[in-house]
Amino acid sequence: MTRRELIFGVPLLAAAAGSDPGFRLVNVTAAAGIDFEHNSGAFDAKYLPETLGAGCAFLDYDGDGWLDILLVNGMDWPGHKKRHSTPKLYRNNRNGTFTDVTQRAGLAVAEMYGLGVAVADYDNDGFPDILFTAVGQNRLFKNTGKGTFLDVTEKAGLGGRNAFSTSAMWFDFDRDGHLDLFVCNYVKWSPEHDIYCSVDGKRKSYCTPEAYHGSTCWLFRNRGDGTFEDVTAKSGIFDTTSKSLGVALLDYDRDGWPDILVANDTQPNKLYRNLRNGTFEDVAVRAGVAFSEDGKARAGMGVDVADYDNSGTAGIAIANFDNEMMALYRSGKSGAYSDVSMKAGIGQPSRNSLGFGCAFCDLNLDGWLDLVAVNGHIDETARVLRNVGYAQAPHLFLNDGRGGFHDVAAEAGSDFAAPKVGRGLAYGDFDRDGDMDLLITTNRGPALLYRNDVTNKNRSLRLRLIGTKSNRDGIGAVVRLFTPDGTQTRMVKTGSSYLSQSELALTFGIGKREKADRVVIEWPSGIVEEHKNVAAGAHICQESKGIAAQAG
Repeated sequence: MTRRELIFGVPLLAAAAGSDPGFRLVNVTAAAGIDFEHNSGAFDAKYLPETLGAGCAFLDYDGDGWLDILLVNGMDWPGHKKRHSTPKLYRNNRNGTFTDVTQRAGLAVAEMYGLGVAVADYDNDGFPDILFTAVGQNRLFKNTGKGTFLDVTEKAGLGGRNAFSTSAMWFDFDRDGHLDLFVCNYVKWSPEHDIYCSVDGKRKSYCTPEAYHGSTCWLFRNRGDGTFEDVTAKSGIFDTTSKSLGVALLDYDRDGWPDILVANDTQPNKLYRNLRNGTFEDVAVRAGVAFSEDGKARAGMGVDVADYDNSGTAGIAIANFDNEMMALYRSGKSGAYSDVSMKAGIGQPSRNSLGFGCAFCDLNLDGWLDLVAVNGHIDETARVLRNVGYAQAPHLFLNDGRGGFHDVAAEAGSDFAAPKVGRGLAYGDFDRDGDMDLLITTNRGPALLYRNDVTNKNRSLRLRLIGTKSNRDGIGAVVRLFTPDGTQTRMVKTGSSYLSQSELALTFGIGKREKADRVVIEWPSGIVEEHKNVAAGAHICQESKGIAAQAG
């Protein structure tokens, strides 16, 4: 065994002849010490939140340069308590293993019916803070910088708001250097107002969202003093018809101001264009992303936005219900989007999948973003009544660089394509070898950590941005990387996927090249910087202070 194999415990896998996608995903969950099972609280009442699972995040909570893992959890319902459930925080031991530090970090007290997570340094002190979304009261935990977190929900002005919140996103919508907060809310539901639904007329089943009224998303403006102002109404975001599950950051009109894409379940998707004066307008219909190509509102779950064809314009992926296909939107010359999922090769393979978490990431480091989606149905009875499996295989659509994708999940690793009741999905380089590893959560099941072993010897160039005039995380910054092979564009972002958070560092695959000719960074502050002849490897770029190789 090589030194790397000995350190990380699970041997590198040899590529199968004739079917090598250029990487292997190795399940290292047990070897890494990740021991987690999601608690949905289910006790045969078929409460709607039990179907949604919970999310996950990669974050460096202690600032040591190594990614840690955060897993969101539900809890038992009142009157049916059997166990104490909390989120789980696993600290990276820097040797391929993790230690559960939930108690030590002060998160073991956080019993809640948790669903989503969004991580960012909202107070610009250099340490990432955590926002949990939940059924009931969402919770904001401030990082003390000493390995612990404090619940500052009430102090920050986010208390007293009981709802059914799902995905969330930190971003700086007014570009004042302080991160604001967008929260998706699903429907108006509570145990006291639960509706009886049945598929077969004999037994209670989980209702679809059509049974409940929608609920507006929330927008909170960061005042810069540790508190937030609810600007939902005056910003133009208020809309009680939405049933929101996913949110993504993008610059739809390329004016340098962040816009918001919301994936709605059985309601039209929303695209909130930033009017640069504190308000937004919904342009989803005009932009062509509100409905399917045949004019129907689909059941959108997860969402991601990225420049997957290296055109300089971001495309959109939305995971939908079974028989609806995954959407892949491409922007045309007029600025309007069209769904190219069938043409691109992801429509038909995803037709029988019920998708949740989805993410663009370059798994084989060839310079073209691939698309991962995790799937799973909402009820075990679906297998009998609809001939659709409850546990479903994920999709791993490899980008061919010509506008097409093909599913290589079965070739990606020994058990990656095994059926799962997938929900959350995040990517991040937890072992610091330069490629994207994957973290998956399942409903009423385990979390799964897949180490990516790139077999094609491709290299990456990774950038972690630190804002000075901009927000410290550089969220909203756009980075363009130039090589003789073309131009790649990435945005630093939170949100995306489903209830989950991927790492903030940007990874560019550069194939066999040893450097990028140029790297251009457009900061949210408006500052534009250019760096030439940047070598492969990991770098830290501080706004107005230059770029340097990452230490360690």
